[in-house]
Amino acid sequence: MDIPVWQYILSIAVYTAILYVVHELSRKYLKGATVFFILAIFTFPLWLNNLDGWFRWGKTLIVLIPTCFTNLVRLSNRSKKEGWEFLRKEWPLYILYIVLNLNIIEASLKDLALGNYFNAISGFLLCITIPLPKKSWRISGSYGDLIADFPLMWCFLYTTWNACFVYAENPGYLASSICILLVPEIVSIIKGRSDLWLSARVYTLAFHLFIRATYDIFTPIMDSSSWANENVVSIWGIINIIVHISFAIWWFTKGNIKNNTKAKPKPI
Repeated sequence: MDIPVWQYILSIAVYTAILYVVHELSRKYLKGATVFFILAIFTFPLWLNNLDGWFRWGKTLIVLIPTCFTNLVRLSNRSKKEGWEFLRKEWPLYILYIVLNLNIIEASLKDLALGNYFNAISGFLLCITIPLPKKSWRISGSYGDLIADFPLMWCFLYTTWNACFVYAENPGYLASSICILLVPEIVSIIKGRSDLWLSARVYTLAFHLFIRATYDIFTPIMDSSSWANENVVSIWGIINIIVHISFAIWWFTKGNIKNNTKAKPKPI
C-alpha cells in the first residue's frame, strides 16, 4: 500500500495523542475505565474476523484480562471498602509482575520461532532485570495509580526490544505500535514519571489490542508493510542484545542496589 510520508506522520501523531488521553482518563476515571475494559472482553465474537492464530488471541487476552484485574486492585486501594482487603495485599502486585514476564516471554518465544534469536535473548534479559514488586511496585497516589520504579534505561530497552519484535513479526503494524510505545516514554521523559511507565504501557496496549481485535483501522491508515527489511531486523537484533547485555551487567553489579535504596518519588 502506497501511503505518503505526511499521512504516517499525521496518523502517528494523532493516535499517540489519543493513547495519551486514554491513559490519563484511565488514571483519573477508574470506575469508567473498569467498566470499559470489562465490556471490551465481551466483544470477543468480533475478534474472529481479525485475530489469526494462538499468538494474537493469547496476546489480546493476556493483556485485557490483567488490565481488568489491575483496575480492581486499584479500586480496592483507592476506595478502601470493606471486603476488598485481600486485593490490598502484596500478592496482586506479584500477579502483575508475572503477567509482565509472560507478555515478554510470549513475544520472545515468537521471536525464536521467527529466527530473530538476538532479540529473543534480549527479551529474556529484560525479564531477569525487572525490579521485584516487594520494593519497587505499589498502588499509590490520589488516583490509586499502579506505580513501578523502573529504571529509565530499562523502559527504553523494552521499547527498542518490542519495536524490533513487531518489525520482525509483522512490519505492517510497526507504525501503529510506535504510537503505543511512544506514550510510556513521553510519560517517563517529558513528565519525569518513569514510575508511571508501566501504567501507561498497560492501558495503551490494552486499548490498542482491543481496537485491533475488533476492527482493523490501522492497515488503511498506517500500514507499514513497505518498511520490511530482513537486514534491518538482523542488525537491530544485534544492537539490542549488545545494549541489553551491558544493562544486565550493570543491573546485577550496581543498578539493582541503587534502585532498591533510592528515594521514592511522591505520586501525584
